[in-house]
Amino acid sequence: QVQLVESGGGLVQAGGSLRLSCAASGRTFSTYSLGWFRQAPGKEREFVAAINWSGISIYYAASVKGRFTISRDNAKNTVSLQMNSLKPDDTAVYYCNAHSDYPNTNYWGQGTQVTVSS
Repeated sequence: QVQLVESGGGLVQAGGSLRLSCAASGRTFSTYSLGWFRQAPGKEREFVAAINWSGISIYYAASVKGRFTISRDNAKNTVSLQMNSLKPDDTAVYYCNAHSDYPNTNYWGQGTQVTVSS
């Protein structure tokens, strides 16, 4: 069974840090782009960060650029999101995503809650 499982969410104060991890099982995702999305209450799911299969191409949403860092470890089949200088606006459920262009495929984790208090 192919599965992505997020961990590391929790409650932190504004200005604090948190590290999210996503562990994949069932297959290797070394050829997939990996990323993070989030969904805040009352809002649509939005893109946060992504990293391609080689780790060379990295993209961040403007709202998190300079504060968040995405990384992957293909040997461990994991992707992480280091979140620094957290703001209350970062409060959301964070979802791990694995994407392949061919065949067009997406896998999603169940999400992990991140709450940033003021």
